[in-house]
Amino acid sequence: MIQKKVCLLGPTGVGKTSLVRQFVDGIFSDKYLTTIGVKIDKKQVLVEDKTVQLLIWDIEGVDRYCGFNPRYLRGASAFIIVVDHTRSQSLLEGIDILQSARQEFPDTPAFFVINKTDLNCEWYWSEDEVSEYENAFTETIRTSAKTGDNVEFLFQAIAKVTL
Repeated sequence: MIQKKVCLLGPTGVGKTSLVRQFVDGIFSDKYLTTIGVKIDKKQVLVEDKTVQLLIWDIEGVDRYCGFNPRYLRGASAFIIVVDHTRSQSLLEGIDILQSARQEFPDTPAFFVINKTDLNCEWYWSEDEVSEYENAFTETIRTSAKTGDNVEFLFQAIAKVTL
């Protein structure tokens, strides 16, 4: 079996833990639980007749006053930068997080995940705003941890890229 480490990064409150719980356990909870440090989960996926065990590192939320520990990223086969489509500031914060990760690990594939697409909001990013940053990522995927939309697709795409 092939093992691959995947790190979830993003601002506080964008749904990183909810994405992992939806993928690993198939559940969603409205309760907000702050991750402190890192929480590691694992799940096996089948890709091209190969079993890949994803070791998913859910890293605590990053805010502008406190970055993340780059040591968590050592050995990662991919990064997931998660942002909240209802919070405009999270897009800029996500890009800052990607730039910090790229300083240490410039060649690691990075997936741009726009989460909480099930929520309606008055403000949406324009396609121009998103496309300005998309070239920095291996792939952009819109997800909802609550409904499960594209969650399985996200981790399957990561497993494929890491083979």
